[in-house]
Amino acid sequence: MLYFFRGSASEFRRPETAVFSERDCITMDGEERRSAILEILRGADRPVSASALAARFNVSRQIIVGDVALLRASGSEITATPRGYRIERENSHIVRRIACRHDAEVMRDELYAIVDEGCTVRDVIVEHPIYGQIAGQLELSSRHDVDEFIRHSAEADAKPLSMLTEGIHLHTVVCPSVAACGRMLSRLSELGVLLNEQA
Repeated sequence: MLYFFRGSASEFRRPETAVFSERDCITMDGEERRSAILEILRGADRPVSASALAARFNVSRQIIVGDVALLRASGSEITATPRGYRIERENSHIVRRIACRHDAEVMRDELYAIVDEGCTVRDVIVEHPIYGQIAGQLELSSRHDVDEFIRHSAEADAKPLSMLTEGIHLHTVVCPSVAACGRMLSRLSELGVLLNEQA
């Protein structure tokens, strides 16, 4: 039997700490569950993991992954990130694609320069000679996010995608304003990592 918590999307801010009782739930079929997943993602202020959604609906993580695949196939703009699913909200944010080149030792400084100006590093993109464009979702918005990303990379002994292309890579960056975007670019320029400014 499938269940759904009686509550609004705004109550789904910290799903990992939520405790649901039988009286909080109602039965729900697949179509209703997928509609509810969309509502949650549209109202969430951060990515929502498949495991958190599975716990909320009292189904397996695999069912949630299937639900999201069906939603994406039907045209819903759901992005999968390392921290969960998200739907981009329409707003006045500035989205820039920047080209950078540096070695792995400079990665933390590069990412700090972006998030310190209130910007979000959405992804990293490289051009592979065999597979073409390869993108990795990042969703880094703070120094804590950056530190956790680098820590997880070190624990997994994973090399940055940019090492496949001698340090050349792109980032999609979301900035809260034109001014923040300008400050971010200035800091990256001072670091000497912007590709168009390299000899």
